[in-house]
Amino acid sequence: MCAHVVIAEDDEKQAELLRRYLEREGHAVTVTGDGLAALDAVRQREPDLLVLDVMMPRADGLDVVRVLRAEHRELPVLMLTARSTEDDLLLGLDLGADDYVTKPYSPRELMARVRTLLRRSRRTGGGGSAAAVPDPGVLVVGTLRVDPPRHVVTVDGTEVECTPGEFRILAALAAEPDRVFSRQQLLAELHGFDRYISDRTVDVHVMNLRKKIEPAPRRPVRLLTVFGVGYKLTDPAKAAARASS
Repeated sequence: MCAHVVIAEDDEKQAELLRRYLEREGHAVTVTGDGLAALDAVRQREPDLLVLDVMMPRADGLDVVRVLRAEHRELPVLMLTARSTEDDLLLGLDLGADDYVTKPYSPRELMARVRTLLRRSRRTGGGGSAAAVPDPGVLVVGTLRVDPPRHVVTVDGTEVECTPGEFRILAALAAEPDRVFSRQQLLAELHGFDRYISDRTVDVHVMNLRKKIEPAPRRPVRLLTVFGVGYKLTDPAKAAARASS
């Protein structure tokens, strides 16, 4: 599975190590040393994956993610961070990153994360050159429509922008309306079973999804919390009808 990967890392030794590991697996690699150069590389080359250090000159990794998502670019982003607090890590996910690895990291662990993101990108048609899979059908829950092949979400006929992580959670919920998913089950949709990822990752994605699909995010009627268990997606019209019958 050959892909084009952009590395944005200002530590030359780390960048060279990453380049060697990626090229060993057959990937084409572009290395940049600052945030603005990373943005230019993504815009010009349309890569399949961006491996992005948080602390960089000219523009840091968080700013790079903000700009890319504002430009509606859906390529997977794997962040590298020396920041160890959970809030710092969740901020990157909140901005639209797909995964993160905390420094110091094992190159083998990082490459496992790279392979996972590339596989998921090819299944959903994300990234620069990945091919879309055959249309498995649009998922419909009331006036919410989730179109996996096109990576499109509409609510009441209006398209809303979702990050890749948000989209994976929403698609899993929409595939089985009214089923309650635990946080661990939704984490498996995001990252597989990974002891390094916190349950709060799911909560951040759900909070952001509610801002996009709910008429009143603080009083959700679609994406509901089942206290002590997890989350479910429901059709508010059907739920109201059931309640009144």
